[in-house]
Amino acid sequence: MSSVPPSEAAYDRMRMRQWSRGRARSAGIDRRDLLRLVAAASVAAPFVPGAARVPARAAAGTLAGVVKPLPPELFTVRGTNAETRFEALRGTGLLTPADRFFVRNHTATPRIDAADWTLTVWGSGLAGGPVDFTYDALRALPSVTRTAFVECAGNGRSYFASQQGRQASGTAWTLGAIGTARWRGVRLADVLRAAGIGREAVDVLPRGLDSEVVSDGTNLGRVRRPLPVAKALDDVLLAYEMNGEPLPPDHGYPVRLIVPSWVGIANIKWVGDIEVSAEPLLTPWNTGLYRLFGDGHPPEGSAPLSRQTLKSAFELAPGATFTARRGHLLTGRSWSGGAPVRSVEVSSDGGTRWRPARLRDTPRSGSWVRWSADWVPRDPGPAVLLARATDRKGRTQPTTTAHNTQGYLFDAVVRHPVTVV
Repeated sequence: MSSVPPSEAAYDRMRMRQWSRGRARSAGIDRRDLLRLVAAASVAAPFVPGAARVPARAAAGTLAGVVKPLPPELFTVRGTNAETRFEALRGTGLLTPADRFFVRNHTATPRIDAADWTLTVWGSGLAGGPVDFTYDALRALPSVTRTAFVECAGNGRSYFASQQGRQASGTAWTLGAIGTARWRGVRLADVLRAAGIGREAVDVLPRGLDSEVVSDGTNLGRVRRPLPVAKALDDVLLAYEMNGEPLPPDHGYPVRLIVPSWVGIANIKWVGDIEVSAEPLLTPWNTGLYRLFGDGHPPEGSAPLSRQTLKSAFELAPGATFTARRGHLLTGRSWSGGAPVRSVEVSSDGGTRWRPARLRDTPRSGSWVRWSADWVPRDPGPAVLLARATDRKGRTQPTTTAHNTQGYLFDAVVRHPVTVV
């Protein structure tokens, strides 16, 4: 592995600065066109440069570009991604098993040999020159373990259309673009300090080793997104284990970032180099992507997304069938990027009446809680189940979510239709 040459990174920063200052036209591209091209990366089917395009589904239960099997009883395939079926989590415990952890890929899962892997830390925010860490050297540093969810910023995106009547671009996730695991690794702060991070550092930019993303003929480069140095030095991990085992290939082997409570794009997989910069860094993933655009937002978009929002989901297939006048146990999970979940309520009549659910886990920051509630449906026919959470900051899931064009951070209560027979 070789680090990204500083000259290439410098050119990338120059190009993004030109765009942000409205001077992209001098390079022959209108700023509005460039914004549209960058935004298109969230919906276009990415590919590996130099490789022939292949059908999204290579065979039953598999997906081209994804290593692990994707049996249909566990996953719904969406483009280059695989969404976990929430009903497949029932009975699995607090942690999501690796075999049913959702997959979010911009291109294809790379196959990397840890013996040949090197992490290079470099940039103007270091006191000295580049510093390399082999896999063994990284594992020799003091380790920490954290239980944390990873969730795509677009999780729940499809409900902007199905519940609120307004389309949003991007992968049409329901609520299964999330998983919780016990991650083991080293503090990013320890690696940055060992590399000699300086007081002038402001941004830290990890970059993945997956193939470059190309959208509508525009090469966006490898997936990368800067972290402010305050977050990088706080609770971020360079993880090499997931649920007590080495990271599976689809989930970042040999090393990935875990950025607790932040949107999934911050959790870069297959990390190959980290730039430490004395000035703010811009990439497609914190400018045209992963900001809020549309009505109520400034033309340049909101600030780059950071913390995840508040959600609840039933461990239940849509349209599930229940027997009238018999007792049933409803189960589900709730989570928040802002604070631990404090309470969960459920409704079996479409939201007319609410009652508390029983929490099955001790609420913790950055993780979800499982919950359960008894239900005895009385009359046959269609019914709508609802669940809503409140976190320790007092925030409760709303009835609707303000729209944004790329469908990020949907946090409204989700209607779950079932049938009583």
